[in-house]
Amino acid sequence: MMHTRRTLLKTLGAAAAAPVQAVQRGATAPPGIDAAMLAAIADAVLPESLSPAARRRVTTDFQRWSREYRAGAEMDHGYGFTRIRATGPSPAPNYGEQIASLVRAAGNASDFTALPLAARRDLIARALADARVERLPARPNGAHIASDLMAFYFNSPDAFDRCYGAKIGRDQCRGLPGSENPPPRLTTND
Repeated sequence: MMHTRRTLLKTLGAAAAAPVQAVQRGATAPPGIDAAMLAAIADAVLPESLSPAARRRVTTDFQRWSREYRAGAEMDHGYGFTRIRATGPSPAPNYGEQIASLVRAAGNASDFTALPLAARRDLIARALADARVERLPARPNGAHIASDLMAFYFNSPDAFDRCYGAKIGRDQCRGLPGSENPPPRLTTND
């Protein structure tokens, strides 16, 4: 009986502390990212071969990922690595100022979104240099929203499929049946 009561008290104590710990870890949803600005950035940094619909999907998924990001979440440790890692703080709080900086450089938001692609790329390249981004991170890290958007996309299963021209389905669990066959080629509709 004593053991059951102690277990119950521990469980209740942990449950009561969970909301406080979640706030301390920064688990609240970040503020929204301006969709028009993100689309203008995506047009400048994502492959031109992506259709407008595919680019919208990427930006929508990136916004969802940013909103639902949870600091302290357990990460996959991969094969051969026994240490379990946790996610760091959300990179999303940095995005507002980074977007505001691009807007200031262009004059205002409508100026940035109306700029020709080459001019947007130039402003983004300068912003990345100012942020000292020298290479894409393995996952978004907050250094700059443009490099985070690129990291988000270029490390995605879709980017790998497009890179190899085949439906590889990276990070997707596939069974053994058919594993002796190469992945099917992508079609123009994919």
